Amino acid sequence: MNRTKKTNERSDFEYHIVCFGAGGSGKSALTIMLCHNHFAEEYDPTIEDFYRKQVMVDEEICWMEILDTAGQEEYSAMRSQYYRQGEGFLLIYAINDRNSFDEVGKFQNEILRAKDSDYQPIVLVGNKADLDCERQVSFHEGQDLAKTFGCSFIETSAKTCINVEEAFFQCVREIRKFRNQFNSIDSQIQKNPNLKKSKKRVVKKKRKTRCSLM
Repeated sequence: MNRTKKTNERSDFEYHIVCFGAGGSGKSALTIMLCHNHFAEEYDPTIEDFYRKQVMVDEEICWMEILDTAGQEEYSAMRSQYYRQGEGFLLIYAINDRNSFDEVGKFQNEILRAKDSDYQPIVLVGNKADLDCERQVSFHEGQDLAKTFGCSFIETSAKTCINVEEAFFQCVREIRKFRNQFNSIDSQIQKNPNLKKSKKRVVKKKRKTRCSLM
């Protein structure tokens, strides 16, 4: 599989998205469907794959730089690096796998700890929606967990290409909101240094009040 060369430079048009989830939740299948319009029936368990795709989100061109991470526990030591690299995160579980749903809370906690923050742009993704007859996690359970996280929620299917683009596009929107909020605060801080602590207060409030269901 071809991997795009990584760069350390970021622009306003680049959005660094990291996908997390248990092994077998369909992270790689979602990313491959988005970037190559192909459903991968079989593939080697991911250690790390990097993709770059130009898209139009809400009439604005952007480059999504997507890191598809290892879900296997033996690669857990690598996750702290992934957390630091990401601007936005897709937390993915399979609706037919209760254990994968139970694991996403761990990823969310580790992201906030690594970022030393109470809020980060996150989209909770219930994947494999085409396997509704095997469902172990209800739609409402996904909604409720997203409310707990203060994040967006969507169900997807890589196999039938349901909401694949929308999941990643929503992450771009969340990153934009996050950037705009902090750019606004930074401009105010330049005028009044006493406002420096307001960033964390605003983020805490945002985490408690925001939840978008799609």
